[in-house]
Amino acid sequence: MTKTEHRTAAAAAETRDEGPGRPTRRRRILLVAVAAGFAILALIALMLGGDIFNPAPTSEPEHTMTAIQIIPLVILVVMFVVATKWPLNIGVMGLVASFGVGYFMLGMTDKEILKDFPASIVLTIIGVTYFFSMAQRNGTIDIIVQSCVRMVRGKTMLLPWVFFLIAAALTSLGTFSPAAVALLAPAAIGFAYESRIHPVLMGAFIINGAHAGGFSPLSVAGVLVHDIALKNGFPISQGALFTASFALNLILSVLTIVLFALIGRLRDGAGGQQADVDTARTSRPHGQQILTLSLIAVMLVCTLGFHMPIGFVALSAGLLLALVNIKEHRTFIGGVSWSTVLLVAGMITYVSLLQHVGVIDTLAEQALALGAPLLVALVLCYVIGVGSAFASSTALLTAFIPLAGPLLATSSLSASGTVAALAIAATVVDVSPFSTDGALVVANAREDDRQRVYKQLMAYAGGVVLVAPALAWVLLVPTGIM
Repeated sequence: MTKTEHRTAAAAAETRDEGPGRPTRRRRILLVAVAAGFAILALIALMLGGDIFNPAPTSEPEHTMTAIQIIPLVILVVMFVVATKWPLNIGVMGLVASFGVGYFMLGMTDKEILKDFPASIVLTIIGVTYFFSMAQRNGTIDIIVQSCVRMVRGKTMLLPWVFFLIAAALTSLGTFSPAAVALLAPAAIGFAYESRIHPVLMGAFIINGAHAGGFSPLSVAGVLVHDIALKNGFPISQGALFTASFALNLILSVLTIVLFALIGRLRDGAGGQQADVDTARTSRPHGQQILTLSLIAVMLVCTLGFHMPIGFVALSAGLLLALVNIKEHRTFIGGVSWSTVLLVAGMITYVSLLQHVGVIDTLAEQALALGAPLLVALVLCYVIGVGSAFASSTALLTAFIPLAGPLLATSSLSASGTVAALAIAATVVDVSPFSTDGALVVANAREDDRQRVYKQLMAYAGGVVLVAPALAWVLLVPTGIM
């Protein structure tokens, strides 16, 4: 899940008013400052040299960070700042930083640097995005949406729940959250205007639905969180993670309905004439669409029933679809989410280096110094939630879940509950217009209504950032329900 900065028409106007030279000049100054920061860090690293660059563990745990730990951590923070300011892939920066830190500071070979490269997760991402790019292009996703919308039979206030369930179904089968939102937002926001449903309400339901199914055992995010937890020595239940995510997003959607009802915004006066959604003609699946639906069923049986790796299964299903539509094979390859591949691979590789030099353990020990494990878990939920509203949820998950290891090892907190709370806190805030999901909602609003949607979505996202991490913590961590 990667973030993009969404610029509204008003923001663009303000930029034009400032003159053509100023934004460019400011960017140059900031780029020079970042480059200078990296140069200073490199010089410090070279000057210190000696024993501090020996990654061998000490006999006694250190509660204060050494230079060999501080420098890679500062680089990580700089990476997040740069990725938030500009649409640069943080995974690429992570791979470059892994080379710089591993090769020049730690004296590691390329094989040692790539020892923890997440090959299985990368294969999963490639496989599921390859298959679902075909499902989208051959019209199978449209058939599913049309069939579900027709089921409401004119009851327009059921539409948000219909799109919630469709989004949850898509992501639970392996579609990425931004991909599911991108597929559904045009139709959903269009129906919202025609039915006088507030577009922010509809957008929130699409995003909540996408996150509700986003941690299923078939999804990339579910596999990612499970594998990171397993690697760090606290295995979690994939079924419990999926159930918790679905339940929390369902509760959040109910609270959203209540909020909009209290402020009198369930019906939006800016909409058009009410549409009779029951008249939407649903075409029957044929040819490739029937094959695609059959392959989705086969994928479910193979992965859930026989526990086959979803990456290989999805690639196999995608290859069968490609064989029956060989002319468009290149466009299917283009549907693979290479940006997410780079993000996950780069971040996991770099965080593995941080673990190698003891950064994660030291940060966890300092967090435990706060005292009560419950308080530490709450702080982590809010830090990852606030950060994710502006940065990559996936990148933050790879960085923060390892921090829960020492916390879980020295307390009676539930591993599944704590990790689920962190994962949910990191994703539900993606309703922010600074995230890909939120930006897609704003982009699909009517041009003359886009500024209003942006402002109201921003206000709604602020409420989610304040409430959602605490809600996830209250329901999942102290209760020990998982």
